[in-house]
Amino acid sequence: MTLDSEMEKKTPRRTRERILSLSLQMFNEMGEPNVTTSAIADEMNISPGNLYYHFRNKEDIVNALFEDFEREIDRVLDAAGSRKASLEEAWLLLHLLFETIWKHRFLYRDLNDLLSRNRRLESYFNQLLERKTAAAHALCTALAERGELVASTRELDALAVNMVVVTTYWMSFEYVSNARRFSDTAYQSEAIGRGAYQVLSLTGAYLSGPSRQLWQKLADEYLPAR
Repeated sequence: MTLDSEMEKKTPRRTRERILSLSLQMFNEMGEPNVTTSAIADEMNISPGNLYYHFRNKEDIVNALFEDFEREIDRVLDAAGSRKASLEEAWLLLHLLFETIWKHRFLYRDLNDLLSRNRRLESYFNQLLERKTAAAHALCTALAERGELVASTRELDALAVNMVVVTTYWMSFEYVSNARRFSDTAYQSEAIGRGAYQVLSLTGAYLSGPSRQLWQKLADEYLPAR
């Protein structure tokens, strides 16, 4: 195989990856509804026709980015559902979950608008919510089996759903609360930590033993002194 034929194969792949990388950055910074394919092509210094060679429209770009996001978040959810996690492990898993969400935060910031326009994404996200709920339920059940979380079956079910609700809409809350700082890199760790704490705090009233002590320590760190 010649060098020219190697380059012919690599260049389209690299262009496609660059389109996805730049689109993700622009969607995250400006919001997906505010970014057009023409703006993406201009930013990349390529023709719209070159972009359409790889993606027929913006919806195709969003779907490809969601597939990347789904692969990443699946690894976190698989880990959450496959082990008897302690509260400390649950805390770490929530951090990983919010890091993944932050990387693709445009999906959550503009979620309702995206789902109203993209039926494929609507179906995918519905399945993702089911997986999140199953993972949250597995974490809570593991704590209950350790004797560190005391709740009825009905309470466990409600707790898992509430954890998913907060996880899903936390980015929207962060954006409304701090829109001017939302794209700042320095803001990322603060938002991730707050999100992880707020989700875990839902378990606080049900915890006992070492898990209760750890939760109180986290509360001291993330809640402002009164």
